[in-house]
Amino acid sequence: MEEMLSLLEQEEWRIIDQSSLGPMFHPIQSFAMDDTLCEAIGTGQSPAVARTWVHYDSVILGIQDVRLPHLQDGIQWLGQQGYDYIVRTSGGLAVLVDEGVLNITLIFPENEKGIDINRGYEAMYQFVQMMFADLTNKIEAREIHGSYCPGSYDLSIDGKKFAGISQRRVKKGVAVQIYLCVSGSGSKRAEIIREFYQRALQKEPTKFEYPKVRPEVMASLSELTGVELTIQQSMLRFLQVLQKVSNGKFYNSELTTEELQMYQHYYARVLERNEKWLP
Repeated sequence: MEEMLSLLEQEEWRIIDQSSLGPMFHPIQSFAMDDTLCEAIGTGQSPAVARTWVHYDSVILGIQDVRLPHLQDGIQWLGQQGYDYIVRTSGGLAVLVDEGVLNITLIFPENEKGIDINRGYEAMYQFVQMMFADLTNKIEAREIHGSYCPGSYDLSIDGKKFAGISQRRVKKGVAVQIYLCVSGSGSKRAEIIREFYQRALQKEPTKFEYPKVRPEVMASLSELTGVELTIQQSMLRFLQVLQKVSNGKFYNSELTTEELQMYQHYYARVLERNEKWLP
């Protein structure tokens, strides 16, 4: 427990809140932001950062998804349903984000010892447990089979997944990213991803095993706790946890001039990769 807390207990936390920028805020911007902040933190230009972000009606693909045999059919169908789509730079497979999903990135400096991958996951797991401690003590971290983007740090209640965690490392900065399905229907989101895979696979055998999505194993926190949660309420909980772990040493900020220059570089890179990977 002490090791977990030590990652959260940074000397100072810098908050970048992008949870209310609206539909014009594109997912590519988010992944460029996290890479920029990784470099800024890893090179000592910034303290640890907690960034919050919301994107509207987008499917964030993993790198393995690019190898789907009928990817064109899958993404064409997503577009017809009104979903944007990009390929992210961090690990994992396809996830769906919309206005009921709060995304959080915690970015830490990697010191001489380095940060073990599970330690980053554990820190985020603990952060989420603290955010919703008054509502439930039943949040578990284990793989939920039949969920989309399954992994050993799926967060669930009573076997139903509401969040998934991924990591990205750039220049001595470690970004731990989570999507939290706060409100809406988790199973409806899962149905979209299931249909995407069916159209992108068309029963063709592949070396890589893609998830066989079962919508009934996914839900939102509102559904699981019986409390109608909103992004704004979840943001308040997020800030309360930061206050607790930092003893009040946190502040809101935007990118600095130097970081904005870095951001242009990383944005161009993510854009270029997407143009290369997507048909």
